[in-house]
Amino acid sequence: MKRFILAAILLIVVVAICGSLIWFNFFRNKMIEQFFATMQAPVVTISAVTVEPAQWTPGIEAVGTAAASEGVDVAVQAGGIIEKILFKANDKVEKDQLLVQIDDAVERAGLVSANTAVAVSQDALSRAQALLQRNVSTVASLQDAQNNLDKAKGALQQLEATLDQKAIKAPFAGTIGIPKIDVGQYAQPGTVVATLQNLDKMKVNFTVPEQELGSLKIGQTARFGLKEDDLGFKGTITGIDPKIDAASRLVTVQAILDNPDGTLRPGQFIRVRVDLPVEDNVIALPQTAVTISLYGAYVYAVEDAPAAAAAAPADPAKAEAGKAEEAKPAPATAGPGLVAKQIFVTPGRRSGDMIEIVEGVKPGMRIVTSGQNKLSSGSSVAIDNSVQPVKGATANPEASKS
Repeated sequence: MKRFILAAILLIVVVAICGSLIWFNFFRNKMIEQFFATMQAPVVTISAVTVEPAQWTPGIEAVGTAAASEGVDVAVQAGGIIEKILFKANDKVEKDQLLVQIDDAVERAGLVSANTAVAVSQDALSRAQALLQRNVSTVASLQDAQNNLDKAKGALQQLEATLDQKAIKAPFAGTIGIPKIDVGQYAQPGTVVATLQNLDKMKVNFTVPEQELGSLKIGQTARFGLKEDDLGFKGTITGIDPKIDAASRLVTVQAILDNPDGTLRPGQFIRVRVDLPVEDNVIALPQTAVTISLYGAYVYAVEDAPAAAAAAPADPAKAEAGKAEEAKPAPATAGPGLVAKQIFVTPGRRSGDMIEIVEGVKPGMRIVTSGQNKLSSGSSVAIDNSVQPVKGATANPEASKS
């Protein structure tokens, strides 16, 4: 009897387990479908701008190299022993100021002899002229006396030129660099004494693509700076190379600018922007708003959600989920019932942090500027404009407000 009761209990347990498994497998798919059907899509926090036509300042941007308007490496012309160094590093020197004196004792000793030879030759020429006037001498004697005087004067001028070469002077006013020689050193011709740079005005050489050549002209204003967002120096284009480099398809341009504080130095890397005439009613967006893909460029527009999507769910599970969402802090400017819509656009010119939109965007549209990596078309969004992209070429300060 006991065995019969145990067998009956075991049978009941097995039937219950099998029934549960059958019930679970039968209703599992239905339960999964119901779960996903009632699951709320997460709200993505983004920033956005309202599109408004604005002024656009197109420009040609380039990088260049600064050079002094006047700059040379002062070098020795006539070899000799360095006798005096009359400057220190970074001294301001005037034009024709004596910088280095090379020992010229031998040349100065020969200068007395050369002056004497000129005087003797001059006297001989005077006597020959007097004798010829009295018909006592010949024309040949007069010509010999004249030739001797010319030779003596030539020797004197050569000696004086050598003395000038041994007195090294500044060819122009500027800032002298670190001395590269020492007193007592024998300097060969061509030995560099120091570099001399006029830092009051600077030349900037930069290159632009050949397509931009038509927008440049002599006398055009340009802005320069050491940082992309700080172009505090203004200059003028003074030269455009008439030849385009066939290898790079670039043309070399030169500009000159004032450098009163000596901030810029020769050889320095410098950023250049040539501003072109201002254009009105141009639609432009921060470059962060535009995504470039293999299928084209696109942006996300913020639109009001459809009524069905915006309505509150009646399902109890959704209600519970809604209560949980209420406990979470909302974004600063979050608005209910907003969705993102993908729109393909035609981008145009770029300037600074802004990009022109030729087609696809109209004034009044709200365009996402950050957070696109989490979006897909139809995603629920909430706008938080506590951080905005930096404005670039557009001059309208209202263009970045949503």
